[in-house]
Amino acid sequence: MFLKIAVKNILAYKKRSIVTFLLTCFSTGLLVFSTALSDGSHNKMIQNAVEIYHGYLQITQKDFRKTPSYDNLIFDAREIKKKLASIDNIAVFGERFESFVLFSSREKTVGAMFCGIEPDKEKKLSRLEKSLLKGQYLAADDIAQVYMGNELAKRLKVEVGDRLAFVGTGADYSFAADNLTVKGIFKTGLYDFDAGSAFVGKGYFDKIMASENYATHFIVLPTSPGDAKEIAAVIGKEIGSNYESLSWNDTMASLVQAMEVDSIFGYITLGIIFIVIFFVIMIYTWLTVFSRIREIGVLRAVGTTPSQIFYLLILESFLIGLISVVSGGLIGGALSYYFHLHPIVYSGYEEQFRQYGLAASEMPTIFSPLIIARDMTIMFLLAVLSTLYPILKVNRFKPVEAIHHV
Repeated sequence: MFLKIAVKNILAYKKRSIVTFLLTCFSTGLLVFSTALSDGSHNKMIQNAVEIYHGYLQITQKDFRKTPSYDNLIFDAREIKKKLASIDNIAVFGERFESFVLFSSREKTVGAMFCGIEPDKEKKLSRLEKSLLKGQYLAADDIAQVYMGNELAKRLKVEVGDRLAFVGTGADYSFAADNLTVKGIFKTGLYDFDAGSAFVGKGYFDKIMASENYATHFIVLPTSPGDAKEIAAVIGKEIGSNYESLSWNDTMASLVQAMEVDSIFGYITLGIIFIVIFFVIMIYTWLTVFSRIREIGVLRAVGTTPSQIFYLLILESFLIGLISVVSGGLIGGALSYYFHLHPIVYSGYEEQFRQYGLAASEMPTIFSPLIIARDMTIMFLLAVLSTLYPILKVNRFKPVEAIHHV
């Protein structure tokens, strides 16, 4: 019976019901979408920083991070490989040797990172192969073939098939130089990385840079990336105190802190939004409920108890809130899903994005039914709780006072 009366009251006060519906629906959709966009942008930055090249776990000589020089290299890469091969829960690992050289084309000379990699393993360790834009990815037996970022290629004004020279210092501090042919050009979306990185096969690199059995670091991909920190600790015990094994949480501590700070400000912003929404709904409910005081007085006069009136008004609030929140959640969820598949492109803000290391000014949302359900639950509780005080206040009126209320 109460359900029927509640539905009739909702339909009888169409204007109030429509405004309440639109307000709650809009707030829910906005909350769902803003959360999806915030989480999506964080995930995008972390994936860019970790999966594109940096890796989930790195092994270096213990002093290399403080003093990244040729004096602090891994001088026995084969031994490290043997130890890593004996450890469980490692999907793949590979060695790298990073150096800094000067690249010279016909028109320009640019300094950039020159790195020797194991091409076959790098396919699983990073997104270098998947980021291919032009030409071909590296092969293990390539000689004098270079794979470079698209922004670096633009700076040097070279294309696939063009030749360029490099000059650098070998691992034994000898002079190193050679001519290279551009085999492929990649685009990861990390502007600084694409503008300053070039790769060759480790076999060729070792010969030209005198780095046989040397490495600046190893990259390890755990079977479960979420266990990177635990696997790093196991590796650290196995390889000994002369080396350092750190997960991305430690090697990219500044990024982790930035994400935490950004999340805190995000939660503060959402908290302010919650408070504003709560009081807006409460004030509007106050006005609408107080406009029905005479109606409530008549119900009291014919024998309706305060608890029954309270239950009736709460039921009305429950029904409107439920319909509004579900509708807003579906709208916000649909937008989140669409922009998860088709990331938002911030055209005209390329330069600002480059300052944060991104070449592509696009951000995807994250589509998570659990997060959407959480936000809908929060908004539903806010919608119902915001009606409690006005309902309790009105319910205190005596029947005679309520009937004569203007």
